[in-house]
Amino acid sequence: MYLNTDKCKVKAKDLNTKCDPSIFKFASTAEVKPLKGIIGQDRAVHSLEFGLDMENEGYNIYLSGAFGTGKTTLARDMLEKKARRRKVPPDWCYVYNFKQPDCPQALELPPGLGKELKEDLAESMDLLIKQMVKSFESHEYDFKKSSILNSFVEETNQMYLKLEEESRTYGFTISRNANGVTSIPLKNGEVLSQDDFMAMSEDERQEILKRSAFVQEKINESFRQYKELEKSVKEKIKALEQETAREITLPYFTKLLKKYGKFPAVKDYLQDMQQDVLNNLEMFTAEEDSNAMNFLRRMDKKSLLRRYQVNHLVDSSGLKNAPVVYETNPNYSNLFGQVEFESEFGILSTDFMKIKPGAVHRANGGYLVLHVYDILKNYYVWDNLKRVIKNKEIRVESLTKNLGIGNSETLQPDKIPVNIKVILIGEPIYYYLLYTHDEEFQELFKVKVDFDVEMDRTRMHIKDYARMISSVCESEGLLHFDPAAVARVVDYGSRMAENQRKLTTLFNKLVEIIYEANRWARLSKAELVTAEHVQKAIAEKYYRAAMIEEKIQESIRDDTLMINVHGKKTGELNGLAVYMLGDHMFGRPVRITAKTFMGEKGLVNIEREIHMSGSIHSKGVLTLNGYIGAQYAQDKPLSLSASLTFEQSYSGIEGDSASSAELYALLSSLSGVPFKQGIAVTGSVNQNGEIQPVGGINEKIEGFFRICQQKGLDGEQGCIIPKQNLAQLMLSDDVIEAVNSGEFTIWAVEYVDEGLEILSGIPAGKRDYKGEYPPDTLHFLVNEKLAGWNRKGQRTLIRDKIPTQSRDVLARRRRR
Repeated sequence: MYLNTDKCKVKAKDLNTKCDPSIFKFASTAEVKPLKGIIGQDRAVHSLEFGLDMENEGYNIYLSGAFGTGKTTLARDMLEKKARRRKVPPDWCYVYNFKQPDCPQALELPPGLGKELKEDLAESMDLLIKQMVKSFESHEYDFKKSSILNSFVEETNQMYLKLEEESRTYGFTISRNANGVTSIPLKNGEVLSQDDFMAMSEDERQEILKRSAFVQEKINESFRQYKELEKSVKEKIKALEQETAREITLPYFTKLLKKYGKFPAVKDYLQDMQQDVLNNLEMFTAEEDSNAMNFLRRMDKKSLLRRYQVNHLVDSSGLKNAPVVYETNPNYSNLFGQVEFESEFGILSTDFMKIKPGAVHRANGGYLVLHVYDILKNYYVWDNLKRVIKNKEIRVESLTKNLGIGNSETLQPDKIPVNIKVILIGEPIYYYLLYTHDEEFQELFKVKVDFDVEMDRTRMHIKDYARMISSVCESEGLLHFDPAAVARVVDYGSRMAENQRKLTTLFNKLVEIIYEANRWARLSKAELVTAEHVQKAIAEKYYRAAMIEEKIQESIRDDTLMINVHGKKTGELNGLAVYMLGDHMFGRPVRITAKTFMGEKGLVNIEREIHMSGSIHSKGVLTLNGYIGAQYAQDKPLSLSASLTFEQSYSGIEGDSASSAELYALLSSLSGVPFKQGIAVTGSVNQNGEIQPVGGINEKIEGFFRICQQKGLDGEQGCIIPKQNLAQLMLSDDVIEAVNSGEFTIWAVEYVDEGLEILSGIPAGKRDYKGEYPPDTLHFLVNEKLAGWNRKGQRTLIRDKIPTQSRDVLARRRRR
């Protein structure tokens, strides 16, 4: 009894779904309110809202989804809304640490006050230095200093006169020269010459030398008094300088302390600075030395003056709420900051003013958005990012120091506390890899936000498509779309989703079509983009990417790749494969052949034997063993040797979508019944003989249809597909026209038997209560072939065993 194969035929109206332009109540998208944000991601919106509201540790966020689903757009919109409800974070400054010069001090100030501190301090120091120079050059200061020096000179003169008088009592006079003070003996009031001294008797000379020793003691004592007097003068001058400088600095620092003294760290810093100024007055009062050999002193002065500056690391003065920072190049320095160096006279130097902030500093108190692929390319960046999140602090360090392979820095800046929520954007594969292999990731990124690649094709979402098109046209200055053009974009969205009841959320791909349709409309000098322009954009996009596909079709047309689409053959069938090259996916037929013969090898997959078969394809082939065993080996052992292969396949094969085609080819070979070559088959089969859905259904059908067009449509060609794939059909208009005219047929089947009837033209057969198949059915022919092989195999086995048994009997007799 024949199955009614007509019931499996798919009607032309079911091969596609069309959006009716009449549902749009506008003349063009210019009348439509532009879309803000994204659509079709309710789960993602809900999850992201939850993650942003959680303030507990570890609730950082991973946005997971395919590229183009609107992850960044949604993050930007929601983060900006959330940031508006949070206060502006503080300013952060690095300043010179007067107690530990190699450890720059971090100062936290209210938003905008860091900028004011930097400006106020620069202005105050500039005025202070000018006032100090002016004061130390004033007549008043010179008079006070001269008074101290004149008093010193007067006292030293009195000391000299007294020493001179005392020396004369011993017969000596005092002489001052560049080498110091010396005593000279006198005779009759005149200086004793060398000759006169030598002419004296020994006793006289000894007497002069004895008196000279007394005089020298007086000189030494006077010299000690001079040194003490000189020290006292220096202390008086220094005290004068300190007093003068303190009078100068006091108003400036009093003003600064009045404004910033309520911040303890800043107050201590200003007091330390004031004392440092007083301790280094010579740098302000010493005259400039233009001698090139004294450049080191000039460098010291420059370094000294720089220590009174403020490195305004994070400026929040321009913010109205918490920051949202997108770092598109998250290398180590861009993310965590760096300490720069400069060269002066061939010497590398650095200081706290060379500390530069990173994205973490700028996002502190707010949100930091990163793309996970950019992070994972640099494992050291990933490790340090986790450390910052976990420890809630950041210190600016070089990468080499962080890795422990060197340290060229002399600075160890203070750590800055971090309060930040990190949002990672990436594909699902990276999330699962990190979750599996990085335990810290599980603790630090507890919120996963999943973005879907499709949404339901509801009337609301269709109208949202129109709003999205309007938004793109407004923002990019494009021509607006008429209702028919919008409807064509909607249909293209369903084709991308491969589902009549769905729409794609890969908006980046839709935007490409919008751009390109606008281009074709402008070339035709149209006022609006029409459906023809959208169709032109889709066709041109396909044409640009279809070179390899056309080369394959050309090879099939020329019979370089042998594909039959006419007549019948035994053990041979056309399967359907799909290929993905970049963003272009296309289908093509592949010839599957099966050969069966007596033996015990079972089913041999040639591709698996030569390691060209993927694990899923191998599983699909092995599943056939289960089906054949259940179907034909209930009353006998299965005696079968068979080989299956994809002819002219020179690359790896993966997937189980050809398993039904392989089964059909195998049953054709076993039954001896030729199958129609004009019908291509796709679909996975399970051990119960049920046909399971596959992917790429539209590309597979269209690929085979184009081959049939090239070789000539005669009404006998078509495709067998799983019935569950009906909802995925979004076929092109030329395929639908061919089906409507009867030149091409598409069958949707649920079971193997339905496909067998379509391909063979004879009943598949159904086992009766005795376990037997009706005669003249395909299953009957297969079963008879297997039963015959089994009987022959049994006879051969018995014949082969008789000589062996006889030899065993003779051997036992000999042993007796």
